[in-house]
Amino acid sequence: MKKLERSLSLTSVIAISIGGMLGSGIFVLPGLAAAKTGSSVWLAYLLAAVCILPAALSKSELATAMPSSGGTYVYIERAFGPLLGTISGIGLWLSLLLKSSFALVGFGAYLSVLVNIEPGLTKYVALGFLMLILLLNILGVKKVGKVQIVIVTISLLTLGMILVFGLPQISPELLDPFLRDGNTGLVSTIAFVYISYAGVTKVAAIAGEIKNPDKNLPRAMLLSLVIMSAIYVFVAFVLVGNIPMNELQTDLKPIYTIASLFGGSYIGYIAAGVGVITLISMANSGVLAASRFPFAMAIDELLPKFMGKIHSKYLTPVVTIVFTCLVMALVILFLDVEKIAKLASAFMVMMFILVNTCVIVLRETAAQWYNPHYRSPLYPFVQIFGIISGIVLLIFLGLGPLLAVVSIFVLGVAIYSFYGKKATRTGILRKYGHRPALYLLYKRKDNRKITYRNNQHSNLQNLDGQLASQAGVIVPLLGNERSPEMLVEIGAAINKSNSIQAVNITEVPNQTFLDAFVKESPTILSLERRLARLAESKKIVIDFESAVTHEISDTIHELSGQVHCDWLVMGWNGREHNGILVSNPIGWLLTHINSDFALFKDNGVRHIGKVLLALRPGRKDKNFVAVADRICRFYKASLTVMHVVSQETTTEVIDGMRQHTETLLNKIQAKNELIILKDDDSISTISNASAGFDLLILGTPQKDNWLSILFGTGKDKFTEKSACSVLRLTMKD
Repeated sequence: MKKLERSLSLTSVIAISIGGMLGSGIFVLPGLAAAKTGSSVWLAYLLAAVCILPAALSKSELATAMPSSGGTYVYIERAFGPLLGTISGIGLWLSLLLKSSFALVGFGAYLSVLVNIEPGLTKYVALGFLMLILLLNILGVKKVGKVQIVIVTISLLTLGMILVFGLPQISPELLDPFLRDGNTGLVSTIAFVYISYAGVTKVAAIAGEIKNPDKNLPRAMLLSLVIMSAIYVFVAFVLVGNIPMNELQTDLKPIYTIASLFGGSYIGYIAAGVGVITLISMANSGVLAASRFPFAMAIDELLPKFMGKIHSKYLTPVVTIVFTCLVMALVILFLDVEKIAKLASAFMVMMFILVNTCVIVLRETAAQWYNPHYRSPLYPFVQIFGIISGIVLLIFLGLGPLLAVVSIFVLGVAIYSFYGKKATRTGILRKYGHRPALYLLYKRKDNRKITYRNNQHSNLQNLDGQLASQAGVIVPLLGNERSPEMLVEIGAAINKSNSIQAVNITEVPNQTFLDAFVKESPTILSLERRLARLAESKKIVIDFESAVTHEISDTIHELSGQVHCDWLVMGWNGREHNGILVSNPIGWLLTHINSDFALFKDNGVRHIGKVLLALRPGRKDKNFVAVADRICRFYKASLTVMHVVSQETTTEVIDGMRQHTETLLNKIQAKNELIILKDDDSISTISNASAGFDLLILGTPQKDNWLSILFGTGKDKFTEKSACSVLRLTMKD
């Protein structure tokens, strides 16, 4: 299959993003919004842009990590699993069809200016054009990109002329009152107009077609958000400053009204024509986008199979297009325009809360495949602000929209229970989350999927797909090690038996078939050759295999069970990510692995001659000293044991500690010495001492106590401050 070329420039992406926002948010919504808060409606538009900024930044990051994934539904499904994927798919589908229904209602209002239509018949006119949109989508008639650019350009020019003529004619007396219902009215209006900016993230779904997406995608989102927020703010200001509030608050065609006020009836007709083509274009693109969500869910086995049916001639998802338009027709007929806007905003707020949460989950679990080229700035504060502000906006939208969101969760759980349980995919949170986060989301499954590479190269006999069952140490190689050879060498130094099992593990997204990666790789062949040379030079036995998996933690767990190893040795960056809600593979393995566990932070030291063992009093000194002795004998290095005690520690306690440790040191073969220091700042003391050594050996900290413990972003301070490489040992009872 030919790879899709990246052909969209920054300008094209900005145009697409603006086109996604330009529509009912400014042509229909301002009057209804002004009725809620008064002349401060322009401020509501501005603050809504601020609230949606975190979602834009988060979606930019997600899109550069998964550029061909297909948007928000896949991001949420990948992070949280098929249950929340089902809920998000329904929520996104409803928000888009509601937004398109709102556009069609506004379209009817603008069309009534050009064609004599009775006010009570505008809904039926909107339904007639909905049927036309239905046919266009089923027939697969594509909207030409140049036509969309022309429509966006005409709309922007029209709004620009309104600003030119309207700003000088602002009437100060019309701006009073500024806040009709105080701060409560303002916040509820922010939530009400939130849907106006929903299109800013639309371009994330086509990240695979954008030139330099890591730069152009976030730039396009931010520039289009700035441009559209400026247009919304100033146009809203012109509207409330020129049209009396008692007229504006019920006006569904405010752009026509303001244009007629400044230029007379003919200019008003032109503005109404612009409103008609803009809103019908928005409704059409909304149906096109909305119908894809249930179609994708059916393909993913989260909805009945018949909803994934494609028309034999036109190759369009006919069932989901018809279903989407049918629901839109019911919305237009039975919901008033304000309820439609509120529900659309509520569902979009819910989705953007999940998008911000996705970034936190994917970053904090340190998923191997998650490597975005663009990273959201000020993480995690931006995402936390987006989540909290979204929750506040949901509350201020009122009880009805809030109950609608809850009902979507209930409906999603019901649909998942009937159809989604067949899906074998799991989310990152299911794999690496702690019980509080998982309680209502997932049931534990023993459904591990591993595929080993069976390399047929005649000179590389190690790659035989078989594990060394009697290996004393297993060393998972995840591709991010500073030196795989050094990590395996540390494993050999710890090892009590004759052989070591090294396994290169590649984690791929659930959407990718494992078989696609089961083939020879130059990287794997190079790694095998280097480890063979290490085995020969150190006179050790190293069995090397390679595997691809969807679940890296479960894979490592299963490998350690197959090998029956004494030790699991892994590379480490000094972070454990032990949080209440989320952990990464390291934190998960610490609580699930049955063997002893060693984490090696490679700080670039290649020749180990001096080893420092720093222990808190009362630890399993005998076991730690035995491991340190094996390492020193392997490297022909000297061992220094250091105890750091508080200033209040008595001489009697120190003497007893010295006698106990010297008894242990007398039983080992390595050259050794004991140092006991009195200092209340053990971190600085050990850090300063590490400058004189090549390897620092530590035990597991007793307890994390970071302020960020909720999401587990804390670091091991001893490891972070160390000047030499660090080996952190966790020994089971």
